[in-house]
Order: sequence, then C-alpha cells, then structure tokens
Amino acid sequence: MTMQAFFITAPYQGYHGRAEYDPDDDLFQGELLGIRGVITFVGKTPRELQKAFQESVDDYLAWCRQRGKEPNKPFSGTFLVRTTPELHRRLSTVAEAHGKSLNTLAVECLEAVAAEPPRRKVRRSAG
Repeated sequence: MTMQAFFITAPYQGYHGRAEYDPDDDLFQGELLGIRGVITFVGKTPRELQKAFQESVDDYLAWCRQRGKEPNKPFSGTFLVRTTPELHRRLSTVAEAHGKSLNTLAVECLEAVAAEPPRRKVRRSAG
C-alpha cells in the first residue's frame, strides 16, 4: 500500500512536522522535524493531527524543562555546502554577473526550492 507523505507547513513554536497517511490503519502518523530523537504524533483527521502535533511540541518542551535540558532549537541559519571547484567558480560568476554575492544567490535559489515543501509518495513494503 502507498502512503502519502506531506509536511505540516504551519510551524508551532518554531517547530515543523512531517506526516503520512496510512490507509491500512486509517490514520495520519507524524514526527517532529529538526530535533534529536524521535517525537511522534497521530490523528484520524487533519484537525486531530494538527492538535496532536502541537501537543507533541508542548510535551517535548515540558520534558526538556523538567530535566533542565535545552530543547533543540529550530536551525541557526548557517550551514556549509560542499561542491566541486568548477561549480563553485560557475556559481560565483553567475552571482557576480547579477551584482550579488554568492551567499545571496544561494539563499535566493534555496528560498525558491523551499517555497513549497515537496509532496512525495513513500512506498511501504508489504509484510
């Protein structure tokens, strides 16, 4: 059976989730993104799923407070990209030709890609 994966795009307290609909169980199963560990949530309807997502974020933050641990925060905004020297040169040339820094060009391209989270089908093996 094929499960449909999708992102919960409305962040809650800075956190996002990813969920799949499982037709065999007739429910949505999801997990928080961007944290260490696995925090899951389920719901029979999209509304239940959204509520369970928010409750999972609240539970995670409460768990961290109770243990005196710093919760994994949403991302800092800095990451390193490795590429070939040739691609690096070509991208720098394109950025310069447009009067932009390489960083600005990269951010604009990444924003275009991230503007709409991908919807993809996840195949689940039988058995």
